[in-house]
Amino acid sequence: QVQFVESGGGLVQPGYSLRLSCRASGFTLNYHAIGWFRQAPGKEREAVSCITSVDGATDYSDSVKGRFTIFSDNAKNTVYLQMNNLKPGDTAVYYCAADSLRSVCPGIATMRPLEYEYWGQGTQVTVSS
Repeated sequence: QVQFVESGGGLVQPGYSLRLSCRASGFTLNYHAIGWFRQAPGKEREAVSCITSVDGATDYSDSVKGRFTIFSDNAKNTVYLQMNNLKPGDTAVYYCAADSLRSVCPGIATMRPLEYEYWGQGTQVTVSS
């Protein structure tokens, strides 16, 4: 049974950092592209980052580029999202996702949530003073 479990969310002030984790079971991250999405209240789910685990290639949305870093620990079958200099606009539920047929990250702009087969339960990130 495939299961993705996110953790690491919380309430922080603007400018602070958080590191999200996405641990997979029943699914080998090393052979697939893993995406991080987020969904703010009243908004559509959007892609923020992606990593092709086999070679470490990454991509980011313009809104998080330079502040967020995605990386993987294949030995732990876990993907992380390091979020620095958080802003109130980053407030959302963050999800990791993967698809069994996707081994390479597509461009961020082409990542559609409906195309991803496996999802975690999400972790809430709230940035507020």
